[in-house]
Amino acid sequence: MYQKIMLTVDLNEEASWAKALPTALALCRSFGASLHVVTVLPDYRMPLVGSYFPKDFAKKAHAAITEAQHEFIREHVPDDITVQSVIVDGSPWEAIVKAAKKLEVDLIVMASHNKRKFADYVLGPNAEHVVHHSRVSVMIVR
Repeated sequence: MYQKIMLTVDLNEEASWAKALPTALALCRSFGASLHVVTVLPDYRMPLVGSYFPKDFAKKAHAAITEAQHEFIREHVPDDITVQSVIVDGSPWEAIVKAAKKLEVDLIVMASHNKRKFADYVLGPNAEHVVHHSRVSVMIVR
């Protein structure tokens, strides 16, 4: 049924993957699907924001998040799962929807955020937007 499964993770927020990762791994094993771990890097090049960062900040941030995601995969994704590391830039929900289309995934797996921390305030609406704008199935894990 599923051949490519996307898992969205915020590497700074364990709640974004703690329950969703085991679900995505189980689905990958059940269907023989590949896992595509996606992390969104905010777009630092926007004129309002970009002027506050050094010119090479986005490049260094991308390199750091790529290494962090590779470490995450080494630690949390078993060797029997075919996995791809994907870093995308921009607004979280838009970047996730675009990545899903570009990667041609069959399913997006995301965690539900229901705590009232600032990160959850920002991420919660993103899951809702992904559900409404994605052309593929989205599984929200609580």
